[in-house]
Amino acid sequence: MSGIDRVDPGLPVGPTVEGAPAAPPGPEPLAGRWVSLAPPSGSLAEALYPATHGSPEAEAVWTYMPYGPFHDEGAMAEWLDGLAGSADPRFFAVSLDGIPVGVVSYLNAVTTDRRIEIGHIWYAPAAQRTRANTEVAYLLLRRAFEELGNRRVEWKCDALNARSRAAAVRLGFTFEGIFRQHMIVKGRNRDTAWFSMLDPEWPGVRAAMERWLEAEPGAVSLGTLTSG
Repeated sequence: MSGIDRVDPGLPVGPTVEGAPAAPPGPEPLAGRWVSLAPPSGSLAEALYPATHGSPEAEAVWTYMPYGPFHDEGAMAEWLDGLAGSADPRFFAVSLDGIPVGVVSYLNAVTTDRRIEIGHIWYAPAAQRTRANTEVAYLLLRRAFEELGNRRVEWKCDALNARSRAAAVRLGFTFEGIFRQHMIVKGRNRDTAWFSMLDPEWPGVRAAMERWLEAEPGAVSLGTLTSG
């Protein structure tokens, strides 16, 4: 919206924000020490379908997602092929040590406000509680803030998803509250927990993540580092 900026001197207003709009996320791959992110394709279903189906433990990854589990490998392959053409959400398949283990995305990019969300995060059970989630988050956050020019990165999840909420705090996001009756997912009510990270906070979080990723497993707590 354009117009003359007439400010009543008696009313408080926010500070002026300088800088160009953020860039939208593209499909360029990302690579770390343990993980790599690239646009998804149906061929990944050969590894991802058996890793996330066939047992209650494996299929639990779909509990809070708006899709899945899938009827068969072919249905999952068709779904993965469809993700490749999406610009928002911008999906990436995640591989850990060269093995496909899950999917993540950027979404809800508002370039004029310089904000973006990280979501659609799911990993096969074998990749959970490994370095995968932390290094993936590190790569996505670094691109969002340092390359795309965002001021704010959001993390949202079902308010009942205790694991996702704990992960957000551990990674350095700040809890902002609950949006009650926010969505209907698979016919069920979803209250949504909102978290955010701001660009002035990113350098400290980046240093904490890098220290944790460089340390021996179990040597230091990431939650302690990011909360400090």
